[in-house]
Formats: sequence, structure tokens, C-alpha cells
Amino acid sequence: MTSRKVVVPADDPIMIAGSSQLGRLDGLVDVAVHEDFPADPQEHLERVADAEIVVNSRNTLKWPASTLEQCPQLKMMTTCSIGVDAIDLEAAARLGIVVSNVPGRTATVVAEHALALMLGIARRLAFTTAKVKAGEWLTPDNYVLNGRTLGVIGAGAIGREMLRLGGAIGMKTQVWTFNATEERSRELGAPFVDLDTLLATSNVISIHVKLTEQSRHLVGPHELGLMKPGSFLVNTARGAVVDNTALVAALNSGHLAGAALDVFAKEPLPADDPICDCEHVILTPHTADQNTEGRDLLNSGAIDNILAYLDGKPRNVVT
Repeated sequence: MTSRKVVVPADDPIMIAGSSQLGRLDGLVDVAVHEDFPADPQEHLERVADAEIVVNSRNTLKWPASTLEQCPQLKMMTTCSIGVDAIDLEAAARLGIVVSNVPGRTATVVAEHALALMLGIARRLAFTTAKVKAGEWLTPDNYVLNGRTLGVIGAGAIGREMLRLGGAIGMKTQVWTFNATEERSRELGAPFVDLDTLLATSNVISIHVKLTEQSRHLVGPHELGLMKPGSFLVNTARGAVVDNTALVAALNSGHLAGAALDVFAKEPLPADDPICDCEHVILTPHTADQNTEGRDLLNSGAIDNILAYLDGKPRNVVT
């Protein structure tokens, strides 16, 4: 056995426990997987006390500076996700901890979920299903997306795939990103427009940006107010990119025709969250890439990151 150790401190819900990908580490490092959350900060620290490498599998266990500073043996962290917002990256960099993520691998998987959410909310699938089950035979208007405009916020791998899928069902597409260039516009086959224009001229807004301080509440009261009356919002990025209070207000006022969300500022979503009382919403529990294919792609990416680090050539480094 080796003295180098990899710890998965909170694999809840199960992400990497039992994955065949872990076998790729056999003989190189010891591996410990915890399938529940630590009861308190002390147990959190105890679980990683001898870990050189941590896998923050669901990116749900938080790593503020105060925690990282108590882990002098920790040298490398990887998520099984694109997002690294659970980790204080400035503190990690200061402490010399390599942080890697898994970008792009599940772009087609997540974009397919976003497409399903968009179609579902436009065709009122959740609303009408609930009414039929309740014995009501209501036939509210639903919306044809062919010929309408899809505005994509974020031009990374998932945003790029969403543009392709939108075009495939006959939608006009446009995109906004923090770093727009003519070359990227040509690659995407969609025009870059400023954010206000995107919001004001799209029938559906689909969000695909990572959560940073720059993108937190990127879509707030002002932005929601700019959206076309009767338009839809889809979010498979991070919940905190959208101001939830403002979104609830826009839905309840009838300004927006609906929203479909896979992500929330607080997860699991509390049952008493006001969004749960909104009529025309579809809510999924952060499951866009939670399928056999998606999990294996993310797990293999995390193990690839660990192997690269062990080889002295860290990859996908975000610190």
C-alpha cells in the first residue's frame, strides 16, 4: 500500500462510490470514500486529515479558507464537475493547493436536459400532467418554438451545444458571453449581442455560465424586466446566477410565461421555497448530467486529473 491518499469526503448523493474509474488508482494511492456528509466541521477535517488529494465529487461540500488552512497536507483537489464554486480558489492558490475541474465532457448530456426543459415548459408538460392527475381537463395554450428566438447566456461547451440543438428544432439563435469575439461567433454560427439586446429579443433564455462573483445574480430584477413578455427562462448552470426572488416576482406577475430550473441557490431546494408555489415551472433536482453516461464521463475526468497530478503534470487547473 502507498502512503499517498485520496479521500472523497462526502459522496452524497452517490457520484463516484462504486465507480470502476476508481480502480485506475489501484497501486498508486490509497482511496477512502465517504458516502454521507460529515456531521460537523470537525468531522469534515477528520475525514481529510491524511489526504493529499480530495475529490469534491458533487461539489456540494464547502471549502472556505478557514477549512483549507487546517489541511496542511492537502496538495490537490478535483471536482467531478465543471463548477468549482464550493472551493475558495484564492485561498487554495495562496496555500499551494492545485484545484482541477472537469470541463466540457458532459456538454451534450447537459444541453440535452436543457432542451428537454425548454420543450417541457413551452408545451406546459408539467402543468397539464398535474391537472390531468387531479381530474381536471384543462387545455391551456402552449408554445411552438420553431421560428422563435433562443438566447444563450454563455458560449462554453454546453452553450455551444445548446445553440446547435436550438437550431436543430428550427429556432433562431443568438448568444452573449463575457468574452465575445468575431472568430468565436463564426465558430458558433450565431451572432453575439449585448446582454440587454439578448434579453429583450429572445423568446427563450437558456443560461450556461459558471458561477463567479461576476456572474452571481447576473439575471436580476432589471434583466428579468427586460425579457419579452411571455418568454421563458431555462437554467442548468448554477442557481445563484439568477435572483430567485426576482424570478418568482416575474413569474407571479405573468411577465414571464414560465421557467425551467435544474439548479438552485440552496440545494436541496426547501419545500417552502416560493418558486415551488409558482404555477408554470419545471423543477429538476440538479440532474442534468446524472445518468450512467454523464456520471462516468465526470468520474473519468476526475481520475484523469488525479493521474496527471501524480505524474507531475496537473491538468484542468483553475487555481
